[in-house]
Amino acid sequence: MVSALLLVALGAGVFVGFNIGGSSTGVAWGPPIGAQLVNKTAAAALMTFFVFLGGWTVGRNVIDTLGGTIVPEAAFSAEASVVVLGFIGLGMLLANLYGVPVSTSMTAVGAIAGLGLATGQLNYAVVGSIMVWWLIAPLLGFWFGAFIGRYLYPSLERQVALEQSDGPLLVFDRSGVLPVPTLGPGTTRRELLSTGFVLVIACYMAFSAGASNVANAVAPLVGGGLIGVDAGVGLGTVAIGLGAFTIARRTMESVGNGLTDLPLLAATVVMVVGASITTVASALGVPISLALATVMCIVGLGWGRATRPTPASDLVRGDLEADLTVDALAAETPDGSSAGEEPPEHVRDATALFDRSTVVRFVAFWIIGPSVATALSYVAFVALPLAGT
Repeated sequence: MVSALLLVALGAGVFVGFNIGGSSTGVAWGPPIGAQLVNKTAAAALMTFFVFLGGWTVGRNVIDTLGGTIVPEAAFSAEASVVVLGFIGLGMLLANLYGVPVSTSMTAVGAIAGLGLATGQLNYAVVGSIMVWWLIAPLLGFWFGAFIGRYLYPSLERQVALEQSDGPLLVFDRSGVLPVPTLGPGTTRRELLSTGFVLVIACYMAFSAGASNVANAVAPLVGGGLIGVDAGVGLGTVAIGLGAFTIARRTMESVGNGLTDLPLLAATVVMVVGASITTVASALGVPISLALATVMCIVGLGWGRATRPTPASDLVRGDLEADLTVDALAAETPDGSSAGEEPPEHVRDATALFDRSTVVRFVAFWIIGPSVATALSYVAFVALPLAGT
């Protein structure tokens, strides 16, 4: 009976990790895929490796928080772990159905907090400090994005914007004993460096995803003593990697297609800001989602660019999207032209670069998601006393 229950618990953890891999891989590798800098198989392999790196290093702190600080480790019986992971999986399902980036980390905290409330073992101080970070992260994301968009973006675009030439980036000179990589036809050193930079940032994003998300799949199992930390990181990595190689292919295609008309610089800014905030929080043991800082950085970058007088040549051309995606950073002059100076009165209103109602919907789900998870978990553990003591 115990062995069968252990298998169910492990299966629940794999299911959560599998879905995390399907969603987070597209976020990290959509821009390089859309720009045809890397194929999906290579992206999935790199995602898996850097998720493991993030989970093995920084992610251990988040596992400790979710698996033994919010509630005592003893509360995580095998049955309780299955229920908690079930609520995390349910939260992800609802997020996918509504197309809203509900944070897996926030849902995990809510489910574990419900367990703590039901058993009277909740550490309110820890939960309070986590919630403070949930307020700080989106604010930081917005203001970093706004500052960069208002003051730095045109200069960055001129200096580091990705230039893509036709043909391969590198070719191999096979005239010697060993093949030597050389620049492809039309490839400049600037293109090579900027392409490498985008790939490095995607790897950084994957590292950040591992630092924050591996714990969501395995922390209840580790907290309950069902598996050790090392085994937990390995299991979470395998599950996320499985999702990266399978269901994430569609996500990468979807995100990548939406970014083909968007300069990679804008997406790279968002990725750097979101990953940095998430990694710092994870290093402090705070369960947090990439979505919090990333979405608000998109809003801030669009707002910052929209609220400054700027020449039309500095504006990034592309199609405006009605929804809040990284595509929302693409803008063009009112008449679609790309030459000449745009007078201050023609600068786009900030709401033209993103849909305000969508922002409200996202923020609402960030509040609703963990709240519902907490309530349902509390009711479940009051009705079914499955937790340890």
